[in-house]
Amino acid sequence: MVPISGLDKKSSLQVIHKHGPCSQPHEEKANIPTHAQILLLDEVRVKSIHSKLAKNLGSVNVMKKDAAANLPAKDGSVVGSGNYIVTMGLGTPKKNLRLIFDTGSDITWTQCQPCLRSCYKQQDPIFSPSSSSTYSNVSCSSAACTSLNSVTGNSLGCSSSTCVYGIQYGDSSFSIGFFAKEKLTLTSNVVFDNFLFGCGQNNQGLFGGAAGLLGLGRNKLSLPSQTAIKFKKIFSYCLPSSSSSTGFLKFGNDGLSKSVKFTTLSTISGGESFYGITIIAMSVGGKKLSISASILAAGGAIIDSGTVITRLPPTAYSALRSAFRKQMNQYPMAKPLSILDTCYDFSKYSTVSIPKISLFFEKGVEVPIDARGILYVNSISQVCLAFAGNTNDFDVLIYGNTQQKTLEVVYDGTRRMIGFRTGGCT
Repeated sequence: MVPISGLDKKSSLQVIHKHGPCSQPHEEKANIPTHAQILLLDEVRVKSIHSKLAKNLGSVNVMKKDAAANLPAKDGSVVGSGNYIVTMGLGTPKKNLRLIFDTGSDITWTQCQPCLRSCYKQQDPIFSPSSSSTYSNVSCSSAACTSLNSVTGNSLGCSSSTCVYGIQYGDSSFSIGFFAKEKLTLTSNVVFDNFLFGCGQNNQGLFGGAAGLLGLGRNKLSLPSQTAIKFKKIFSYCLPSSSSSTGFLKFGNDGLSKSVKFTTLSTISGGESFYGITIIAMSVGGKKLSISASILAAGGAIIDSGTVITRLPPTAYSALRSAFRKQMNQYPMAKPLSILDTCYDFSKYSTVSIPKISLFFEKGVEVPIDARGILYVNSISQVCLAFAGNTNDFDVLIYGNTQQKTLEVVYDGTRRMIGFRTGGCT
């Protein structure tokens, strides 16, 4: 593993890819999804976000059927596949747990003993509440329990006066268990008592061997909200450029670079947990595309750490694809890869030249996409433009994690700002 360097280690955690070598040294190759499977699962997540924002409650079962028809039978489903993992401590004495972090989710949860119904396989030992001196259940009558409904969309549950949470993700994976309080240790000297989290007794899904999920959304039960007194709802991350390199997740504004460029956060109707953004233009090869800002704003836009491929309004994607293909016409095209329809065969080339792509945000912020965020590599003979179109122009635009690679992305929930800095992982 690469050590964290040049960071304020007081509140920094190392970020690794869920299927990278640092994550699971003993993960069997059979359990690592193919790129086609990753993209299929990404499509399921996107459909889930779109249906949530469109209040289309009947879509989950349909998606479950679609996923079952296209994926080989495995132990349950997965919650996306472009996920990144951090390690933090829970309980007294502290137990280290590897958790997927997700800006599109609010509740933090982990699998808990005795797993009254079922637990999927994880790499860390499953957390045992009975072995911790600081664990306590949340009562049904508490305000914290009442506020669960706004996070999960499920009605209040109780078991012998103990608060019960249940959360289902777009790919039909889920976690159900006791809502509880526990000591959370981010780093050796950053500790929070009475952190509200889900202690999962019934969990299904291939979470890549992770012990659960870390919710970084905007709801009051998310980690940024629960630690707001110390960190003022400020956190930042840099996603590593490959599965074998590392990035970071950092809380607070200590050591924040002055070169971060900030734009305004917006709120998406019906999606208060998501971080809304406003993209006003795009460029390919230094030339802005002729896409009206109204098209880019038609369905609203969010930035999401758990979606792999950026989804654009089809009108905008068509303009991007056309300009990109025009500047790449010297290279032979290859067959499409799942949702990616602009692919190339580079097997006869030692070097290739690709046009730069930039996104433009409000307040004059230009964010250049790293080359590793422009292309998605299945093999040297199938390298694809890493963008896709939504079904229609009124679906929410999603700025995905492939296009965020190597950027430091800064979330400032108190000032309602989001910032970007190139070369963020170094």
